[in-house]
Amino acid sequence: MQKSMEKIVALCKRRGIIFPSSEIYGGFANSYSYGPLGSEIKKNITDLWWKRFVRDRQDMVGIDGPILLHPKTWQASGHLDNFNDQLVDCKQCKTRFRADHLVESALDIDCEGLSDADVGKLIAENEIKCPQCGAQDWTAVRKFNLMFSTEMAKTGEESTAYLRPETAQAIFLDYKNVTDSTRVKLPFGIGQIGKAFRNEITPGNFIFRVIEFEQMEIEYFIRPDGWEKLFDEWFTAMKQWCADIGLSAKHLHDYEHPKEKLSHYSKRTIDIEYDFPFGKKELYGLAYRTDFDLSQHEKFSNQKLRWRDEGEEPFVPHVLEPTFGVDRTVLAILCEGYTEETLEDGSERTVLKLASAMAPVKVAIFPLMKKDALPEKAQEILKSLQPLGLIQYDDGGAIGKRYRRHDEIGTPVCVTVDYDSLKDDTVTIRDRDTMEQERIQISELKTVLEEKYFA
Repeated sequence: MQKSMEKIVALCKRRGIIFPSSEIYGGFANSYSYGPLGSEIKKNITDLWWKRFVRDRQDMVGIDGPILLHPKTWQASGHLDNFNDQLVDCKQCKTRFRADHLVESALDIDCEGLSDADVGKLIAENEIKCPQCGAQDWTAVRKFNLMFSTEMAKTGEESTAYLRPETAQAIFLDYKNVTDSTRVKLPFGIGQIGKAFRNEITPGNFIFRVIEFEQMEIEYFIRPDGWEKLFDEWFTAMKQWCADIGLSAKHLHDYEHPKEKLSHYSKRTIDIEYDFPFGKKELYGLAYRTDFDLSQHEKFSNQKLRWRDEGEEPFVPHVLEPTFGVDRTVLAILCEGYTEETLEDGSERTVLKLASAMAPVKVAIFPLMKKDALPEKAQEILKSLQPLGLIQYDDGGAIGKRYRRHDEIGTPVCVTVDYDSLKDDTVTIRDRDTMEQERIQISELKTVLEEKYFA
């Protein structure tokens, strides 16, 4: 089945997963709100990630750092000098583009390392047209820094601050506080989940590239010797995470960054790419940042950020960085799960085949009718199942329509309470993926669901 982004986006809005932001004002480009179900999916992801990579590991601690950091942070990290894209504007329709993307799309030329002038020359000499209006009237290509700036109330050299473009730097700035206040031993990691902001020139593809996004990021501090083994261990852990959230291995690909294209701080970087409907794109990344960050912050802060062990010369730790985008994770599991099926009777259904751990609603409870003692019985069952997660009571419409509604939002199992339930304390459970139904005792319901769906 060829999956359509248009259909996935429509489903997200229709079922309260993801909405366009500020829609009552006509929308706000590349900004989205997670609705009642989308916020549940997002929280499922972040809760599982925190448990897996922070709480369940003895070599990890977590922090929650600020969005606004000292302005010198971005000078030390290289973002002020290096965090730029090549920008060009169409003079006719005033649309702004990534100049390198224009060239790469039109000429299939990699613009990595080319100067602004060289890229501008390629646009002019090859008469590249504006994709928006067809004109060939461009401004000069120029650098555009992707950080959002804001003015602080104070005056002077440090009155300009920046919304962080990554969560990593907050971890590096708190490295000393963490090592001074805890009993961590090398190797150890600091994990963080939080917002980051990038003033992208050409965001798009729904929530794949937005200006405000959320990251789940780890800085894992190590000795420089033997980094290769730890790098491989982290990459294996990241691949296992992909499997556990329901991403098929056939849709995942490893991309090793060529040495000549590595970021200025990286000695090795591997991306995990996913087959989105709009193409194979980066989902997660693992980088060996060496000692670049802590060394830079030592230099700019005049503070020693060394690791000290008895009998060992103090040194600046090196860093492995596994990074996971929350929004891209949401998009990947939605794309993975979205399925259109033609049933034996010729009817069609849309179903989100999400892993149970990712499903926003874990179990739906249906009273057959909204009368007699059926609603009360259904509510009793709902209360008994609440430890499993979000349990939803649904008495709207025919049973078949309720099944289809919950198929579309990925509810793994539905439980129907009928008149036999009042006589013999049994209910019917219906599996989302197979649509098979089974009659079981209410007293066994929670155990059966835990073993079959939520183990």
